Amino acid sequence: MREQHSILLAGIGGDSHSVGLTILRQSLSLNGFNVVYRGIQSQLEDLFSLAGLFNVVMLSNMDGHAAYYLQRFPELKRRYPCEGTRWYLGGNLHIGDSSDNERLKYRFSEMGFDRVFVRFVEIEHVLATLEADLAGHEPRSTACLEQDAGLHYFGSQLLNVSDEKLEPTDWQRARRAVLERWKNGQQARDLAANAEFLARQPSFADAQARIQARRLSPLMQPRCGVARVERQIELFSAFKRAGVQVLSYQVDSLTRNEAYGKIEESLRYLARHREEDGSLNGFPVVNHGVPVLRQVSARLKVPLQTRHSTRDPRLLAEISYAGGVTSFEGGCICYNIPYYKDYPLQESIRNWQYVDYLTGLYYSEFGIKLDREFFGVLTGTLIPPCLAILTNVLESLLAAAQGVKCLSLGYAEQGNRAQDIAAVRVLGRVARQVLDHAGHSDVQVNTVFSQYMAAFPQDVQRAQELIYQSAITATLARATRIIIKTPVEAYKIPALTDNLLGIGLVAQGISSAVSVAIDEERVRQEEELITREFQALFESVMFCGHGSLTKGIVEAFHRGYIDIPFAPSLYNKGKVMTARDATGAIRFLSCGELALDKEIQDFHREKMRERRAAEGVLDERQGYLLVERDVLRITRNQFASWPLDGAPMEASGLLVDR
Repeated sequence: MREQHSILLAGIGGDSHSVGLTILRQSLSLNGFNVVYRGIQSQLEDLFSLAGLFNVVMLSNMDGHAAYYLQRFPELKRRYPCEGTRWYLGGNLHIGDSSDNERLKYRFSEMGFDRVFVRFVEIEHVLATLEADLAGHEPRSTACLEQDAGLHYFGSQLLNVSDEKLEPTDWQRARRAVLERWKNGQQARDLAANAEFLARQPSFADAQARIQARRLSPLMQPRCGVARVERQIELFSAFKRAGVQVLSYQVDSLTRNEAYGKIEESLRYLARHREEDGSLNGFPVVNHGVPVLRQVSARLKVPLQTRHSTRDPRLLAEISYAGGVTSFEGGCICYNIPYYKDYPLQESIRNWQYVDYLTGLYYSEFGIKLDREFFGVLTGTLIPPCLAILTNVLESLLAAAQGVKCLSLGYAEQGNRAQDIAAVRVLGRVARQVLDHAGHSDVQVNTVFSQYMAAFPQDVQRAQELIYQSAITATLARATRIIIKTPVEAYKIPALTDNLLGIGLVAQGISSAVSVAIDEERVRQEEELITREFQALFESVMFCGHGSLTKGIVEAFHRGYIDIPFAPSLYNKGKVMTARDATGAIRFLSCGELALDKEIQDFHREKMRERRAAEGVLDERQGYLLVERDVLRITRNQFASWPLDGAPMEASGLLVDR
């Protein structure tokens, strides 16, 4: 009977966290439950309207504001009688230490929840709790609902997407509307004046070209964004003195959601008070506007980039470029599928074609080569190299078609040095080959190595070791640029001293790389595998589009030929699952619908069989236990050394603060 019990699973709140929900969804299904998954950012009333059909409703909140999102829970429970339905609540329910856990557990229980998990809980504990709670209860039928109700494909996405370069008149018409989205948009209207200022600014493209031409060490790039202009300049200046040659604005989350009015209120508050009001967690580029950005550029004399995850990036790009920024990050896949629940690919493709056209226009009209970077990090969690490379190459082709002449392709370190080196090498090589074949041999290709992007070690010394060793890996891979982490990533927003320590560790790692040997045979094997996987996936996208890249991307997501692990998007199948093999390399636990041949799938299956045997997880259906361990092992310091296929930490030679 257990296999028929039904569970409604959903995330509430504004954040994009979906890794835990994905693992839970897989584990529940594999343990015989009928799971209907509504995804992240679900509306509470919608869930109540369905609750009576289910044995259990499971809600997750990860941004620490569960009390805010659940204010109407008691009222809705009275309005929608759900006799016999049990309500579970879990995740990261509040911001604060564990001393509040029991009080919060009582508070949410009083609201009407049957089970409350204030902090992380093991999947095996959740399964045991369900078993006890549902003993003797008849299963409820959800035959009237599709599994994963509401997570479906909209065929209309195939309309109005094209590979062709945008028509100038259409782009100009769109531009007028874009610049009206906020009053500061008018500051960017004069492209010729913008170009005159840009031409005098240090160039991101030139800085990266020098690295490649002279085979120099990678550029170091810390991430940094604060609300106050003078404080931003202070931080940038300190980084520059520490030897950093390129810098970036980290944009606040309100800008990402175009809440410019709210930002204006916060900036007015900051003008009257010395303390922060807590609402701005980055640098609000659009609200500060073009004159302020030009002031920063003029004082720093360093190539600047805008990093963000904005849903509609067009106004942000306009103001960034007009203000002297010479590199802009993001793309229609990488800043959609890993971040948003319901952002149609057709819409994101059109928005990013606008940005790429603008980028190309500065080159064709004024000779200014601006850099466009793609966030190949994706969800940052157990991402197989072939998928990161695929999305980078697809976005590169779209950008080049609009006239972009400098591309930076991002990759997130996974932890197996041989695999990471191979991934960066293949990324640069296949991107070059594909662009050349498409007639874009004049496009500059750079590679960007993001230091480990998943949950960081809680132990500061282990975090320092990771940062140092990561810099060695990036240097051995000959990445153009390194996005730097800090040793306190796991538990606080880094202070200036934390950032400077991270910069110092990376500089030390870069210097040490010359004395570190590479296992070239293992790297070669990984390169061969990754290349085969990429070619198969790339060909499947081309097949889907029947000659159209844009239509191929949309259709490939629909069919599951592109499927990003742990992504929250409705347009992502979510069937692909990944885990580490016994050496720490990322392998496919489930290939989903990916168009990989039998030999490749058998290779991954065997690697995961070896891992299960080593850890005593003999049942293939319990693969989710491996995923759970892998997601948590680094932050819990449950690893012998970094990289995971490297020497013990004690033998690394790193000088760390004891």
